[in-house]
This record gives sequence, C-alpha cells and structure tokens, in this order.
Amino acid sequence: MAFDVIISGGRVLDGTGAPPYRADVAVTGDRVAAVGRLDGAETASVIDANGRFVAPGFIDCHAHGDAAIFDPAVQLAALRQGVTTFVLGQDGLSFAPGSAATVAYAARYFAAVNGPLSGRSRSGGAPSGGALSDGALTVAELLQGYDRAVALNAAYLLPHGTIRYDVMGPSSGTPARDELARMLTHVERGLSDGAVGLSSGLEYLPGRYASAEELAALCAPLAGLPYVTHMRAYGARAGVGMSEVVEIAQRSGTAVHVSHLHGPADVLLPLVEEALAGGVDLTYDSYPYLRGNTILAMVVLPPEVPAAEPERALEMLSSGELDAWWPELAQTWPRLTISHAPGLEWAEGLGMVEAAERAGLAPHEFCRRLLIETRLEAGCVTARPDEGPEGEESVRRILRHPAQTGGSDGIYVGGHPHPRGFGAFARFLGRHVRELGDWTWEQATVHLSSHPARRFGLTDRGLLRRGFAADIVVIDPATVADLATYETPRTPATGVSDVLVSGVPVLANGALTGKTPGRALRPN
Repeated sequence: MAFDVIISGGRVLDGTGAPPYRADVAVTGDRVAAVGRLDGAETASVIDANGRFVAPGFIDCHAHGDAAIFDPAVQLAALRQGVTTFVLGQDGLSFAPGSAATVAYAARYFAAVNGPLSGRSRSGGAPSGGALSDGALTVAELLQGYDRAVALNAAYLLPHGTIRYDVMGPSSGTPARDELARMLTHVERGLSDGAVGLSSGLEYLPGRYASAEELAALCAPLAGLPYVTHMRAYGARAGVGMSEVVEIAQRSGTAVHVSHLHGPADVLLPLVEEALAGGVDLTYDSYPYLRGNTILAMVVLPPEVPAAEPERALEMLSSGELDAWWPELAQTWPRLTISHAPGLEWAEGLGMVEAAERAGLAPHEFCRRLLIETRLEAGCVTARPDEGPEGEESVRRILRHPAQTGGSDGIYVGGHPHPRGFGAFARFLGRHVRELGDWTWEQATVHLSSHPARRFGLTDRGLLRRGFAADIVVIDPATVADLATYETPRTPATGVSDVLVSGVPVLANGALTGKTPGRALRPN
C-alpha cells in the first residue's frame, strides 16, 4: 500500500494516556491511514522522527486569534508549540453573529484582544482580517472565512455578549421575553452553522449585565456542547464565579467549561471538586503564567463607566467626572505594563509608572491620556497579587487536576503582548513535563489533545488512530521549550520542527511551508 506521508521512527503518544511506543504513522489524504511498523511501505514523503515523539495536534482551548489567525507570524507561533487548532469566540465577544453595527461594536471594544477585523497586522504580516470583512456576519460566513485560508484549524464558540448586543444594544436591563427569544434564535442558528458551544464574558460588557437565568436559558440548545465562561470573579473571590457556573449548569443541564482558571489552588480546587461531586460536567483551561493580559479599560475604569457606549465613556474621561476615582488605583499602577497603544507605540512594553514618568505625568493622568487617545483600545499586561512562589505552586496544582485542559489565552495584538500566545504550550512541555514532572508526556497529550477534542465535540481529533484527522506534531522532548518572555514576548518556541494539519505539512524544519489546509471545525 502506498501512503502520502510516513512519519517514521518516532515514539507515538496516541492521546489515550498510554505510554509512548515505537511506531510509524502513515497519512493518506487528510486522515491517519496506519499506525505501526511500516518498513518497506511506499510513500511520497518521509519525515524522520527518530528520537522524537509523534503526537496528535494540540488544541488551544482559549485563544484570541479571531482576526490574528490570518497573520503568518501567529500561525508560526502556534505551530512551533504543536498547536494545530484554535478555539475562538472566547469571553463572549467576537465578530459573529450580528448586524454591521454589532460587528463594529465587538471589533472596536475587543480590538486590543481579538485584533482588528480588517487592516494590516502590527507584526507586518498579512491583513489581519484575512478573508473576513466589515459588515453583518453570520457564523457560517465567519467559518467559511477561516476554512482553508490559514495553516491552523479554527473552532468557534457563540459569543453571548455579541448576541446580547445585537438584540439589546448596550442596555443593562433584563431581556424581555421577545428579546430572550431572539437571542435564543441566534444561538440555535449559530449551532446549526457549526459553533462548538456558547461563551460568556461576565467581567466584560454587555455580558456583565446577564443573569444566571438568562445564560441558562441560552444554554438550552447546546445538547452536550459546553457553556464556556470567563467567570464574574476569579482569584480569592472565585467562589462567587463558580457558584454562578454551578447554578447555570443545574438550571440548564449543560456541560460547563471555565476559562483561564487562576488564583489560589486552596480556594479553587475545592470548588471544582464540589461541583464535580454535585454532578456538574465541569472542565476548565489554564495557562502556566501568573500575569494576565486584557483591555486596559476593564482594569482601571469603575463599573459606572459605560464602556459599551464609547462616546459616553470618553466624555466622562475627558470631563473630570472620574477625578475622585483615580486615587483608588494607587496600588494598581505598578502592576500594569502597556501591551497595546495605537498612536502611542513608544509606551508599549513600559510599565504604567515608567511611561507616565517619561511623559512627565502622574500615572493616572497618563492612563487617562492613553484611554482617550486610543479611544479605549489600549491593552495591558497585569501582574496579579498572587505572583510569587505560592502563585507558582497554585499554577502547578491547577494544571495537574484531571479536569484541566490547556489554553494559552493568547493575545497577539500590539507591540508587547503577553508571551503566553507564543509560549504557553511549549512551557507546558518543557517546564511542567520535562523539568518539573507535573505531567508525564502521555498525560500532557491527554490534557492538550484528546481531552479538549472531546470537550468541544471534535470526535475525529485528539487521538493518533487510524481514520482520525491527520493533525500531527513531532516533538523533541529534549529541547522543546518556550523562548518568549515578558521582555521579548514575540519569540517563537523551539523543539517542534514538523507539523501536519489535515495531512498536509504546514511546518517543516521549524519553518512555515506556506500551505493553508486549516479547516473550520464543526462538532461531529
């Protein structure tokens, strides 16, 4: 029998949790054709994997590549870590479904997170909107824009905040019966178009205004797919957020998945165990860093500022209405590093205090200037209060839990983003497997491949098995490592040299091949 590609001589991590074993992997078309000893088999191409692991491609359960995925630099960053699939539509805000006004709102409000829908990327790559364009957008159209347009696969969550805005605008009110019905129609149509779940962002706008009752009602059509949530509270207050997650799960009967779980393990893990013991089908993703990255406005503006109404928010910033608020942030300024500042690029990579000093302003004055001049688009990296040895130990305990899946929370916007988008998965492998032993290699493959595939209904991915999709990575266990740091966050990882997506080599000897076989993935 002849095959298109044979990956020979490697040790297979098949995604089942079984120990690695010596085998060749053959690919025909976009599928795994055989796994075993294939000496003498005919093939058009051979990849020598001697001394390396061969594993199913990793699924990044929480990536903000909604526009950035079209940038070759972002594709390289993911593939060099073994990531072959992004789960997009996170935190309740993305580009579909919605009218032109809704798409424009979501694109503008989350520009520092998801990137601009159109225009050129800051890293000099292809237009960041790729095959997408401004205007009304359905989930089907969004997925069509991703399909075979990039080197990675893309799966998409229905963003609750986008749907709410499309029906209710920036309103903080409880939806009327007809409004809830219209939101439910969006969910049903989006699922039929191929979405893999529903996401919410309960610290962002307008998701912040939703009740558990509203969210549970919108979960009704999910039919086994997950409700994925950026909770209302994390860290020491995670009990508040988790109790709402449990309430939504119990009201709706849906599976739930908590985004980027972080904080003290002594607080978080008992909450996870309590939910599981109560019959909640719960998973979560986490990343191996202690700092966060988000829009500056969410960190520094008080709740009464309507960031969902940018003109009013900017008016409040300019008028001095917030003068009494700024002293409350004295302890916050030293924890902020500016990641994205269009028009003030000189400040990117500087701490808020240092940037303010260079501008000859107090930190609050410079922050206000930054928000006004970027029209609320500025982004920041945030050091959390739990940073330190205890925080690191919590990260390790949280990732060891069986309910954990890998997610980078990668943000690729701006001149100085968090390094997690360029290094999280390589850090899982190099630091937490090879150096610290938090996982074995076979456990890592479960957490990063097969477990996420099951969670999002991607039943033909996540395992190296005959008939499964040929998303395959070749990993050098001795050298895989993250190289991106807070000082140099855009540095690609090392140790993953060859990657196939849908049977097509997209990374060879560590370089992009230029092929774009990535699929828009739908539950199957």
